Amino acid sequence: MNLLVEKVKTEAQPFLAGDHTFWPRPDAKTLKERTFSGGKGVSPSVGQSYSTLAWIPESNGSWALPLRHERITSFETPTSKAAFQLKLVTRQLETRPLVAYDRGYGNAKFVQATAGIEADLLLRLASNRCLWGKPEAKKGRGAPRKHGHKFKLNDPTTWPEADETLMVEDPKVGQVKLMYWSGYHFLESPNRDMEIIRVEVIQPAGRKRKFKPLWLARLGQTMPPLEDFWHKYLRRFVLEHWYRFAKQRLHWTQPQLSSTQAAERWSDLMPLLTWQLWLAREACIDSPLPSPFGRG
Repeated sequence: MNLLVEKVKTEAQPFLAGDHTFWPRPDAKTLKERTFSGGKGVSPSVGQSYSTLAWIPESNGSWALPLRHERITSFETPTSKAAFQLKLVTRQLETRPLVAYDRGYGNAKFVQATAGIEADLLLRLASNRCLWGKPEAKKGRGAPRKHGHKFKLNDPTTWPEADETLMVEDPKVGQVKLMYWSGYHFLESPNRDMEIIRVEVIQPAGRKRKFKPLWLARLGQTMPPLEDFWHKYLRRFVLEHWYRFAKQRLHWTQPQLSSTQAAERWSDLMPLLTWQLWLAREACIDSPLPSPFGRG
């Protein structure tokens, strides 16, 4: 996996995506280190979870190249594992990356766990999150306040005036309204300010489906232009496609392995197989010869 990180060579800022997925093993009663998985609307299951950090090498397409793909042990959490993986990978990168995570990582614990890591973060926020602005200047005695205005994402009455508001026309998404605020933080991480972006599809392109507004938080250095930057998070879904590819095409979760070590060794092959396909892509371009019988 260390050798794979060395292949990340790009003039632009590298874009990475992180997430975790579950390998259900309900019948493997003797398999060590099984944990529970489940959530809202999902029945609980027993098995092993794996955390993945992948490089998204293209601005279009469906390639996701895993740099680290490792089991989350019973004494770890998805948040702690993701922060550990990000720390290891950024140590080897020559350029500070931009890394996107889903809303399971959009919390104070992950923000605090990644403090000091040389990476810009783009996190999805749950719509019921509350954020706090910068406090006013101290007046009188006592300790200074840590929190200012309360910003509740699902309550427009608490929204302050946006620092920037844009309307953009995207050929694939449609008419999009962008709102931007700076200088907000989680209650448990007042030392890490975030930039908040709200993405609302006003008029979808070519479809009647309605989309819920997307809330994003950015932590990092200089903010790029808003009209182009919001697209970055949409590329995170390529990692979801890789999970499906690994499970359905590479048969990652098919073997009924009896030991955790064997399951880890088998899982280590998934990034290697993906990289082999990526490196061989130009040699495998389909170029059929013309039919000797013509068009008929």
